[in-house]
Amino acid sequence: MRMVSLRHLVLFLIAWISVAPAFGQAETDTLSRYQLGSGDVITIVVFGEEDLKREKIRLTDAGTISYPVLGELKVLRRTVGELEKIITDGLRGRYLVNPRVSVSVDQYRPYFIHGQVKSGGGYPFQPGLTVRKAVSVAGGFTDRASKEKIFVIRDNDRSVKPVKVDLDTPVLPGDIITVEESFF
Repeated sequence: MRMVSLRHLVLFLIAWISVAPAFGQAETDTLSRYQLGSGDVITIVVFGEEDLKREKIRLTDAGTISYPVLGELKVLRRTVGELEKIITDGLRGRYLVNPRVSVSVDQYRPYFIHGQVKSGGGYPFQPGLTVRKAVSVAGGFTDRASKEKIFVIRDNDRSVKPVKVDLDTPVLPGDIITVEESFF
């Protein structure tokens, strides 16, 4: 009997080891695909070059930043990794031999929630946010809220088309969430 338990344990561990990287990979992929937008606040560090460090830069409405040596950079819809590469390539050769650049998001642009919630408005985005959590931050549902009629307009969706979502749908920076009224 003990041999069967040990066998199950080994099979469980093998299965876990084979899928565990997928969980971490999904999280990493989601973060690496995050596209910068107007209102995000970023910090840029060039290791060993204190004069090139820029802290708490808010992206303009046009999605640009001003950076020494390189001038105005268009960063709208670029990932943090893409921005790191742009700055690295711009500094390499002209100014530095082998620049090492790090870009981090200090503050994401807010998301917005309105409709049948107690306190609609704009709220600071936090990674891991879902519609359920966003509703909670907004004070919860009103008595007339429909938990089945919730729509999101994604900030990066140029069609500005509301998409029906459920309570476990992830919320992204700049999203507009609408909770509609229930009729019974």
